[in-house]
Amino acid sequence: MPDTIPARKPRTLLLSAYDADSHRRWREQLVASQPRFHWQTLTLPARFFRWRIRGNALTWLNEPLLQQQWDLLLVTSMVDLVSIRGLHPHLAATPAVLYMHENQFAYPESQGQHASVDPQMVNLYSALAADVVLFNSDWNRRSFLEGVARLYRKLPDGVPSETLGQLADKSQVLPVPIEDRLFVDRTEPLNRTCPHLLWNHRWEYDKGPDRLLLLLDELEKRGQDFRLSVVGQTFRQQPEAFDGIRQRHSERIQHWGFLPSRSDYDRLLAEADVVISTALHDFQGLAMLEAMAGGCLALAPERLAYPEYVPPSQLYPSVADDARAEARGAADRLTAMLNRSVEPLKPLEWGMGRLAAAYENILITTLEKHRVC
Repeated sequence: MPDTIPARKPRTLLLSAYDADSHRRWREQLVASQPRFHWQTLTLPARFFRWRIRGNALTWLNEPLLQQQWDLLLVTSMVDLVSIRGLHPHLAATPAVLYMHENQFAYPESQGQHASVDPQMVNLYSALAADVVLFNSDWNRRSFLEGVARLYRKLPDGVPSETLGQLADKSQVLPVPIEDRLFVDRTEPLNRTCPHLLWNHRWEYDKGPDRLLLLLDELEKRGQDFRLSVVGQTFRQQPEAFDGIRQRHSERIQHWGFLPSRSDYDRLLAEADVVISTALHDFQGLAMLEAMAGGCLALAPERLAYPEYVPPSQLYPSVADDARAEARGAADRLTAMLNRSVEPLKPLEWGMGRLAAAYENILITTLEKHRVC
């Protein structure tokens, strides 16, 4: 690992333009794990998505921190790095690391939103301008590069095709770490007769609540007993499937809705038997990883980032265009897991204790390469 950083701590500015809960936890963990750097952070609330991704450089136009000199910039995927540097020319040569929590080429359009290439262009320009581009999963990296290639094929002329290779060369995979405290040993054996099923995702359509309802209906049809907790971030408007789950499976529900207490949520992670994803969209799946760290079996579709850390014995066939067929496959997989005594696998490689050194190495290497140049 490079070890020739200056005697003083490198001044590092972290910009998070859409500071959702998972982004906030990532940056707080990162700052706490990297004491060799002097950190300052700028954040914007996670609302008004279209405005945030296109307007963050304007919102921060008169921000005092951006008038200062920095040794390193670390920006998240919603940050318009090119505009930041253009509006603050003294930052144009400051080395920058771009962390891609998500990419707009693979992000499904929300209902009611108009299609626009602007968010994709912000991602693309920032990636071209950054020295290093980090992705939280290989699925995220691949879908970004494939999305850029698709966009280039649509453009009429003036496309610098060589940049596809340049983007690939500067891209690396470095997951959002799991807090080490979440790796706990189970106090009770898995209940394989009446398992406690946990679905712990954002209550939005892309997380597949309609597919969860079909799975639960299929399990009941087969006579498989279960208990159920459906938790996660909720919103004023939510898919109708949640009403169906609550009405048709109310007698099985242990926990329902958002758990405001982190300690209560952590306790649930350690008490559940099987954590479920029915998502059509997930760039890493931190909710799944955290539950697996607590000793849960995972039940996830064989798509997105899940094959990168969920064992094959806990993946069900992905049938994205046939939700009922997928529900039957998921029920088959769960039954096999319970009957064959499949054991949980803790994702130790995703723990902060393992990943902190990798983050430090990338930050220091980026500083050193820039200093040599």
